Amino acid sequence: MISPFKSVVGGGYKEVEARLQRAIHLRFSLPPLLSERLKKSIKRADHVAAWFEATQLAGFSEQEAAKFFGRPRGLSSDGLALEPVPAKVAQKAFVRRFSEIEKLRGR
Repeated sequence: MISPFKSVVGGGYKEVEARLQRAIHLRFSLPPLLSERLKKSIKRADHVAAWFEATQLAGFSEQEAAKFFGRPRGLSSDGLALEPVPAKVAQKAFVRRFSEIEKLRGR
């Protein structure tokens, strides 16, 4: 859940976020609750993605991005070319890839 939404929802956002996450997980055949280890891995991936998005898309300096998101260790942007796309394009790409994966899973 993005930070601006969290501020609008107020202190109860964690409950709303948890309910949304469970619903999304169930929709995509994932366990409704995640282990703490997996949560930590997702959080790290989220921070890495945020750092690259900040430095490659949003115009942050590496120093500024590191202040907000931490600097990814052991990763470089070599071969990583992020390009913004409209939300509808991203949505279609996601749904298309999800459908491919579902077919591979026999669903």
